[in-house]
Amino acid sequence: MRILILMRNFVPGYKQIVEGYWKVAAISYRSYDLEGKTIGTIGAGRIGKELLKRLKPFNCKLLYHDRLSIGPELEKETGATLETNLEEMLPKCDVVVINTPLTDTTRGMFNKEKISKMKKGVLIVNNARGAIMDAQAVADASASGHIGGYSGDVWFPQPAPKDHPWRSMPNHAMTPHISGTTIDAQIRYAAGTKDMLDKYFKGEDFPSQNYIVKDGKLASQYL
Repeated sequence: MRILILMRNFVPGYKQIVEGYWKVAAISYRSYDLEGKTIGTIGAGRIGKELLKRLKPFNCKLLYHDRLSIGPELEKETGATLETNLEEMLPKCDVVVINTPLTDTTRGMFNKEKISKMKKGVLIVNNARGAIMDAQAVADASASGHIGGYSGDVWFPQPAPKDHPWRSMPNHAMTPHISGTTIDAQIRYAAGTKDMLDKYFKGEDFPSQNYIVKDGKLASQYL
């Protein structure tokens, strides 16, 4: 959804209607089709894999950067290609989607230098954590036009202060951290919590993907 909002320049169009205007040219000069674009996900875990599946019908060129392959079967299903070198992947992408966990390695990962390696006018969607980005570097690149649009619901810090640079930077589609707060998601949270408590009291192990820390060590998917 956030990719499409940026790609079709939706937010300025919505603002026109609210403010009583009708200037199609002011919207369409920054509006593009998703079809044929190169989309790269940084991180291809559970969320990254689902993103690749959902993008398949849009006939995009799909790239992913992760320390692990998603496997030949899913690569064939989605048409996605593993890029082992992030520095080489970034300049290829029209859209970069951040789906990687926040760790000591990824904190501040997208600084001024890293952003400069991206294609001019790149669209960025951050599904992960705000602290993976250098907030001021993102704002500066958005102001210069190097970043053509930025969207997500993750900030650092949270709640975001009123003077956070992302609030006022151009061409953004930011929201408060709302992705996991739908009514349906809360039902899943409750069911998941009950399942974990049931397993705990029965002495059963949790599914490996549910661990963040086990036996005092960070789970392998976060290393």
